[in-house]
Amino acid sequence: MTTIGVEEEYLLLDPVTGLPVPQADKVRAAAGVGHLVSDQEVQYELLQAQVEVATPVCDTLEEVGGHLLRLRHAVGVAAEEHGCRIGVCGTPPVRHGRPIAVTDQARYRAMVTQAPQLVAEQLVNGTHVHVAVPDREAGVQVLNRIRFRLPTLTAMAANSPLWDGHDTGFASWRTVIFSRWPVSGMPPHFEDAADYDRRVERLQESGLISDAGQLYWQARLSATYPTIEVRCPDVQLRADEAVMLAAIIRALVETSLAEAAAGTPLPDCAPELLQAAMWHAARHGLGDTLIDPDGTAHRAGDVLYEFLRHVAPALDASGDSRQVTSLIHRLLQDGTGADRQRAALAHGGLRAVTELISAQSTMP
Repeated sequence: MTTIGVEEEYLLLDPVTGLPVPQADKVRAAAGVGHLVSDQEVQYELLQAQVEVATPVCDTLEEVGGHLLRLRHAVGVAAEEHGCRIGVCGTPPVRHGRPIAVTDQARYRAMVTQAPQLVAEQLVNGTHVHVAVPDREAGVQVLNRIRFRLPTLTAMAANSPLWDGHDTGFASWRTVIFSRWPVSGMPPHFEDAADYDRRVERLQESGLISDAGQLYWQARLSATYPTIEVRCPDVQLRADEAVMLAAIIRALVETSLAEAAAGTPLPDCAPELLQAAMWHAARHGLGDTLIDPDGTAHRAGDVLYEFLRHVAPALDASGDSRQVTSLIHRLLQDGTGADRQRAALAHGGLRAVTELISAQSTMP
């Protein structure tokens, strides 16, 4: 079975005001007390109001879900000990008028010099799914094939509608914020692994990026692990929603490997259309149309069900079909995280949103 791993980024929020608080160093240290987590599982992030967790390499969805619940619980308890809560949202509902302190590491200090305003507004949190691939050559072939499905994944995972105390009108405002970096958005098509490496090297030699970690494409080859890393989803309200995304992304990678081996032609979709499709998905989530891999607009539910049909054999092979289908039905019934944040805002204001994004952090 193809292995997977999941990384999640959380905000640290004041429980009363909902404002981000710079307690990451203390929370990260406290999370390791009691041997619930290892140092490698709770990691630094750019700003001191954020922490990141990373599961071990997993074979099954049950493993992924168990680790995410354990890590959410450990970080949540550590946050409570220091007077804050973790918030599982792609963007903070409210922010300070002043910047949050940057984590004191060389690459983060360099980013402040490069783009101070972008760093100040980089309070964004995602779910990153790593899926093992046989080698970098296979990874590039997968990357070329999954890019057409990234807008649909973004729409499914939208959980960042609020910014500075108001509704942005976007289901995933995080996607828009991330698109402002020099190398971001939809990954381009690559001829092979040598082409990928050559183009990344030129970006670094030019000084436009300092390292491969600044390849802010929505999917990329991991610089650390033998994996494809899909980065387009916002962090999810519930752990089982992150598990659902991990299952679908693994099935998409496995399907793409099979298609590459069979010589199945790539969809013919112009890069500007793909970029616009990503913007459209970030704007509307599942509440409007989506653009299918052929570049045609359809009802979001129809595109989602076609996506499931596309990856169904891989889901069946891993034994994940029933769980994923159930979670997809719940998603269509209850809405995305963005839909639920908006409902909370309408019924109880920003305080209700803070309660929602904090209380759901440890739900299964």
